[in-house]
Amino acid sequence: MKKLLLSALFITALSNTWAQDGLKLPALSPTAKISQEFSTSSIDISYSRPSMRGRKVFGDVVRYGDVWRTGANAATKIKIGEDLEIGGQNVKAGEYALYTIPGKEQWEIILNKGVGNWGNAGYNTSDDVARFKVPARMMEKNVQTFTIDIANITFNSCKLELMWEKTKVIIPVVAHNEERLNASIDKAINNPNIPYFQAANYYFETNQNLEKANMYTDKALEQNPKAFYMWYLKARIEKKLGHKKEAIAAANKSIEAAKGSAFEQDYVHNNEKLIAEVKGQ
Repeated sequence: MKKLLLSALFITALSNTWAQDGLKLPALSPTAKISQEFSTSSIDISYSRPSMRGRKVFGDVVRYGDVWRTGANAATKIKIGEDLEIGGQNVKAGEYALYTIPGKEQWEIILNKGVGNWGNAGYNTSDDVARFKVPARMMEKNVQTFTIDIANITFNSCKLELMWEKTKVIIPVVAHNEERLNASIDKAINNPNIPYFQAANYYFETNQNLEKANMYTDKALEQNPKAFYMWYLKARIEKKLGHKKEAIAAANKSIEAAKGSAFEQDYVHNNEKLIAEVKGQ
């Protein structure tokens, strides 16, 4: 381990020297950064991306049962802007090193305080803040370069996906933000610039307080009666409430208001589809 660390430090120092001399060469494991808005903050990930380069990865380059830096070079880092539930465990807002222990059937995921570590060097189990296991899934095609993605984003959930070779693991993330957001909406509604439409859209998408969402949409339309997107939201809310007549009326108003806009074709299509669905119920 000491030899590996010294070699890595030597390569880094040499690269810095080359950079000072104006020489820039392609990195074998280039650094990538992800910044994704999620809930009311963001998830930021910084990691290095090794490639297969004709090698067998899992069970060889990355050994099963060993702690892996989950990438290359410096420890992979994940920063969360608010308290989240990750892999079923509560994790406080902050920055953590992401380590994993790959296995054929499942991986152990580790969030650790050692954000300054170089790979596994300096890793200590006493710095772990969360450990949990997730299934390992097989993909049909190889992913040549190690990839971390943030997918399936909703108002309060998303999935961290780790993919390399034909292996994929999915880490579930949940933001328990409903109570906090509802309180924020109630507070914002009493401000001079009342966010009626935004509040109504949030309630509709999270399938809660639909009567209040309908009321807020009406108030938003009082302020902007030509807003075709607001009429479309009202149509969807009325449909979800089971108000067929009102849903069709709102959809027709959305179609009429969208005429001449750059979005006319989309809104005509969406509203006509909604009308057909309501009539078919």
